[in-house]
Amino acid sequence: MFKAVISLLEVIVFSLGLIPVNTAVDYGGEKYTPPAVTEPMNIVSNGRSAFTVVVPDGAGACLDTATAEFVSYLEKICGVRLPVKKESETQSSENSVLLGSTAYSEKIKPSDTVSRDGFLIYSDGSRLLIRGGSERGTLYGVYTFLEEYLGVRWFTPTLEKIPECSDVVINSHIDRTVEPSFALRRNDCAGTNDAYRAKTRMNVSFWSEAENHGGALTYVLWDVTLDRLVPDSLFTEHPEYFALGEDGKRTTDHVCLSEPGVLPVAVENARQAILSCPRESSKHIHIGQKDNTNYCRCEKCEALYEKYGSVSAPTILFTNAFADALDDEFPDFTFTFYAYQETDRPPADLSLRCSENVVPVLCGLHKACRSHPLTQCGAVDGDDGFENLFGEKEPQVAEDFANWVKVADRTYIYDYTINFLNTAQFFSNFGTMQSTMKYMRDIGITGYVYNCGDGHEAAFNELRNYLLCKVQWDVDCDVEYWMNEFLKGFYGEAAAPFIKEIIDIQTAQISATAHAFDFDWHYQSGFYPLYTIIKLDSLWNKALRADITEEQKFNVERANLSWEYYKANLFIGKYFFLNPFRMKANEELYDALKSHGINRVCSFGLIPEKENLTFIERPIDWR
Repeated sequence: MFKAVISLLEVIVFSLGLIPVNTAVDYGGEKYTPPAVTEPMNIVSNGRSAFTVVVPDGAGACLDTATAEFVSYLEKICGVRLPVKKESETQSSENSVLLGSTAYSEKIKPSDTVSRDGFLIYSDGSRLLIRGGSERGTLYGVYTFLEEYLGVRWFTPTLEKIPECSDVVINSHIDRTVEPSFALRRNDCAGTNDAYRAKTRMNVSFWSEAENHGGALTYVLWDVTLDRLVPDSLFTEHPEYFALGEDGKRTTDHVCLSEPGVLPVAVENARQAILSCPRESSKHIHIGQKDNTNYCRCEKCEALYEKYGSVSAPTILFTNAFADALDDEFPDFTFTFYAYQETDRPPADLSLRCSENVVPVLCGLHKACRSHPLTQCGAVDGDDGFENLFGEKEPQVAEDFANWVKVADRTYIYDYTINFLNTAQFFSNFGTMQSTMKYMRDIGITGYVYNCGDGHEAAFNELRNYLLCKVQWDVDCDVEYWMNEFLKGFYGEAAAPFIKEIIDIQTAQISATAHAFDFDWHYQSGFYPLYTIIKLDSLWNKALRADITEEQKFNVERANLSWEYYKANLFIGKYFFLNPFRMKANEELYDALKSHGINRVCSFGLIPEKENLTFIERPIDWR
């Protein structure tokens, strides 16, 4: 209790501005230094080149894409289109860009052991090699070369930056092997397609086979699936297949996974789904419960909860049996299940293990505070108790993840990345993004299979999605470097410094005064003293007046609405509740949100039509 009181006093001190908050935010990662040229190797000089792109004779569709992208972007940069030849058509490897596994590249730089998505970039003065552990790895190598060595940027699916110059010069001695931090990576922002997914080195699409981009992890069934594997229509004839509620009555809210009759039904429905799936690459199938906590309380299930020390026990046992029943017919399949809601705790008895082809998908991050490091903060979403808000608790979510890794050979993370209940408000997870993913990598998490970037009009979500891809690929990346790159490209060189300072201030202030959760109705994302509010208003005004393009100005205006939304909810400035023009200010905010493509302030519902609102209400209620 003493520590909780001290913590509360600290919050009050920082909220009132009695002590300024340190806004020098450490976003994490190792400092990035762009590749230097100490001994130049000229691929293009004064608009001319002696280089040829050489590919193996048996190049597939993905390597064709890698070759086309390399040639196309090089031409966009310098106006020179390099010729492409198959290896059998060349007599020498001199002055060559060797893409993929050619015999030449094997002689020049014998294969290192790299993963499917890993690659090497090598130069020796007259040759450049880009070779992956697969064609997809080579494609990723091409995109990394274009990005890091030639300065190309892919900020969003529709916004890229291509430098222009007459010379393309790299260092003559490059010897670099690159491996992704996670074997599986997904972050689909709005508008994502196979091409953009490859450019950001994401390899999970769920539904698209992405053949021209090296394939992707796809699912036969994903997300909530038990309602399809064990349909509710069976309830009348077999109520025992479904959960026994606390009231002693059966309910279709959940399936009773310890009931013997459930397994053969689920297996046969899964078998039919696999056989009828149009995607040959779909090698994953999922066990996902409905989105509620009304799990089964029957004697069999309760006995398993007691025996193994977790409600997740029947799910693990069921998925193991499910996988075993299908493994002979579908030996290359992976069977995943949600560790979510009541099942997010790992078994206390760690002798209960997942089979080799069974992978838990860990969803517990929605319970964790995002404004403080996962390994340090024990605050839990939904707990408004004094000790939770201000005390020091054990970081349960981090510890649970570490124990899940002990009971499974592979583990995937289902990461939530915005405040779904308050999407229009600044969400303070930029400062913890890198440390959270680094912790995941270090304890042995193997994949990030889902991030909630797609289709959500959340504040700064374009930036968030850009950084999430960077950190999933390399947890040690310099987040601040790539943040600044994005801000300059998306908001404009002149506005970027002001936007960066705004993000720094809000991130630091929220970390000092509040917790941040993925599901939080609260309209106060942090507590700002008056002088900080004045400072933020000034920075936004400078950004809005900056000399930038019309498109960039629109992006700045759109981002600024998150600050206006915050002020309107707290009656700050022109939104002061005694201001006779407050309703007019609210109406103008409503119009600005709509005109900038923001149709919701909460993920779970559109903003009502204007005639259905009275602008006495704060924007938090426009849902």
